[in-house]
Amino acid sequence: MATIASNSVRISRTFSARVGNILNNRNGRLIHHTKRYLKTQDGKRVDFGFLFDIDGVIVRGKKLLPSAKDAFRMLIDENGKFKVPVIFVTNAGNTLRQKKAKALSDWLDIEVVAEQVVMSHSPLKMFKQFHDKHILVSGQGPVVEIAKGLGFSQITTMDTLRQCFPHLDMVDHNRRKPAPCAFEQFFPRIEAVILFGEPVRWETNLQLVIDTLLSDGKPYVAPKEIPYPHMPVLACNMDLLWMAEACMPRFGHGCFLHSLESLYQKISGRELKYTALVGKPSELTYRHADFLLYEQARNMGMNGIKTIYCIGDNPESDIYGANLYDKYLQKRVIHTNVNVIKRTQQQTAGSQIIDVDETDTDSDLDSERTSALKDNSAEVYAKSCQSILVCTGVYCSSRDYVTYGRARSSNHNHRDFVLDPVLTQPKFVTQNVHEAVKLVFQKEKVISPFVS
Repeated sequence: MATIASNSVRISRTFSARVGNILNNRNGRLIHHTKRYLKTQDGKRVDFGFLFDIDGVIVRGKKLLPSAKDAFRMLIDENGKFKVPVIFVTNAGNTLRQKKAKALSDWLDIEVVAEQVVMSHSPLKMFKQFHDKHILVSGQGPVVEIAKGLGFSQITTMDTLRQCFPHLDMVDHNRRKPAPCAFEQFFPRIEAVILFGEPVRWETNLQLVIDTLLSDGKPYVAPKEIPYPHMPVLACNMDLLWMAEACMPRFGHGCFLHSLESLYQKISGRELKYTALVGKPSELTYRHADFLLYEQARNMGMNGIKTIYCIGDNPESDIYGANLYDKYLQKRVIHTNVNVIKRTQQQTAGSQIIDVDETDTDSDLDSERTSALKDNSAEVYAKSCQSILVCTGVYCSSRDYVTYGRARSSNHNHRDFVLDPVLTQPKFVTQNVHEAVKLVFQKEKVISPFVS
């Protein structure tokens, strides 16, 4: 866990320098944001933004929830342009964010651009040390296109590996077809495994991933001894369950990861270790989304974001992650205040100014983010992150699927995340996303003709 946190912080420090002015261009066109904006009752511009989960909040499967359109009518002007920064953060990883943005636009009848969407795999764009390595990818959808879009260049899919070495996949007898020739001498060693999301054929993916780990990237050669530590494994989306059209939650990628971890330990006698875990509730994903909100706010003429409102349906993913990120933001505020006091004291005493020492995982200074500021009047980071739980998805007070609100505690979080029941408790609970947006408007004292 310490390794994951250290990697996440190191990578997040380079994030802002890479993003640039991403909201300025879409398919070569300048995006003109509306100059209209929301105001509070005292006439000030609002200083908050939204992070919306998608599945269980806006849609269930491919069916739009009835409260969704009413919610987003409150956030746009008469031209359909957003009047407040909005980012959609999903743990889905089976499509490109451009296609997810298009789906959201069709569902909501508003323009959503790709730069407003954070997929579970989006932070992998920052793991540049793996982009030139030969990777094995697991998931479904256009995994090769997704991997290339993130920066990976040498990609092998499970289907390609299975077809090259058909004797590896032995569960389905009908798929046992001999290879046209021997590929061993031509097949390069796999150097890392990327798990985008739950695959279609679990037995094939479980077998081939474990073969790859046990053979140090050469599943066609029986190892003399099992290598440990094993090669890098990067996983996206830790959700144990998610909500689609079915009346009960469905298996998520977290179930696949749990199976993989258990099988690897049972077979090898060792614990499977991840180089990185991204997607909610990972702090890195929220830092990513926070900075995108900041960029969007600046493009709308706003002076940054003070409060983030995260709206989700899963206490152990959306709510846990939002509350975890809020803890991080509170630490930043404390560290900033301590440094201001210390600087003032040192300046008064005429001594050299030295910042208060901080750990790698709680750094107060992300130099690249700070250098991205156009002036000293804006803050790149928000000051707080408020979690709002809706009751249209995974969470239901009458079921035992989640920790929050139940007498009997459960733990659906990934094993590498500390079980902290407090972090699964939302700041607010509403029946649906429309009620959630109205709650925020009331809390922020927003004046809007679209409030109903």
